[in-house]
Amino acid sequence: MVFNKKTIEDVDVKGKRVLVRCDFNVPLQEGKITDENRLIGSLPTIKYLMENNAKVILCSHLGKPKGEAKPEMSLLPVAKRLSELLKKEVVFAADDNVVGENAKAAVKNMKDGDVILLENTRYRIEETKNQDNFSKELASLGEIFVNDAFGTAHRAHCSTVGVTKFLPTAVCGYLIQKELEFLGNAIENPSRPFTAILGGVKVSDKINVINNLLEKVDTLIIGGGMSYTFARAQGYTIGTSVVEEDKIEYAKEMIDKAKEKGIKLLLPVDRVVTDKFDESARPILEDDKNIKDGYMGMDIGPKTAKVYADAIKNSKTIIWNGPMGVFEFKNFAKGTFTVAKAMAESGAITIIGGGDSAAAINQLGFGDKMTHISTGGGASLEFLGGEELPGISALNDK
Repeated sequence: MVFNKKTIEDVDVKGKRVLVRCDFNVPLQEGKITDENRLIGSLPTIKYLMENNAKVILCSHLGKPKGEAKPEMSLLPVAKRLSELLKKEVVFAADDNVVGENAKAAVKNMKDGDVILLENTRYRIEETKNQDNFSKELASLGEIFVNDAFGTAHRAHCSTVGVTKFLPTAVCGYLIQKELEFLGNAIENPSRPFTAILGGVKVSDKINVINNLLEKVDTLIIGGGMSYTFARAQGYTIGTSVVEEDKIEYAKEMIDKAKEKGIKLLLPVDRVVTDKFDESARPILEDDKNIKDGYMGMDIGPKTAKVYADAIKNSKTIIWNGPMGVFEFKNFAKGTFTVAKAMAESGAITIIGGGDSAAAINQLGFGDKMTHISTGGGASLEFLGGEELPGISALNDK
């Protein structure tokens, strides 16, 4: 596991040009940012660099422009909002090729403490292919590289990994440091009992995570769409619920592995079902582990929710990734709400693994009650699965 990386505090940034990879992949509607959590998350690192008289050059991707300059994916709205949040103008370098004349001129004119933001790194086709020519261009702007984008740390791109070839001083910012501390300590040195809750649709997305967590946890709770694959593995009928046929054997293996290791594997004992996937669909309580033909599971039932909540109450460390049901539909959000509420009231160290779970927690109003909400969906999953994250491996060791 990775805790031994140098941070911005381990290098002298005064008067230096510091290239910072942030995660400004924010949702935009008609040019307006609708959720600025990622901007807020980047502020401590940017402020530290400004206060320590660095010349701060920010870069990020936004969306998937696939190597084309698409105006609706420009980072201009981010530069404007950052200027307000930092109470200082963030100069936007509007170059469709990212490292163009505007960027070079803006960097040349920088004074200590100034901040500029480059255009969307994915306007360049080379970015996602991690090609040296673009990595070299990006690196030419800075003297020190700081990665603070945990959300893309599982991708080996020019702006996350490639630049470190050409900027040998490469350290992490506060956001990555915080993520590694919370996720890393939870996995390596948890206060026990340690409970992990996994939901969401697919077992296949979480194969490594389930496998890795069964080596570490005391209790593993399964909910969401993936629970129907486990139900099939136990021989129950699941109606028209989502299932991954090719993962039924794997689910059986995991049930056996938990038994063998003496780990509590909690699976749903009742369900809320309906006959069509629709917001207005009528919720029907299925008080049995089997689901009738023509019906699909949409949420865990009240008995299951109580069993899960009791396990949560008795835990000291809890990691949650993936909702318990189709929480976007009000009629099927109860299971996710019960789990979130139990976590909020548990007094345990509570870590939310990004993505849909983070959205659910914030939507249900429990965000401020959690110890840590990860900014990286895919990255936190890979980290919890015990995989190396290239964007972190590339940074200097202490």
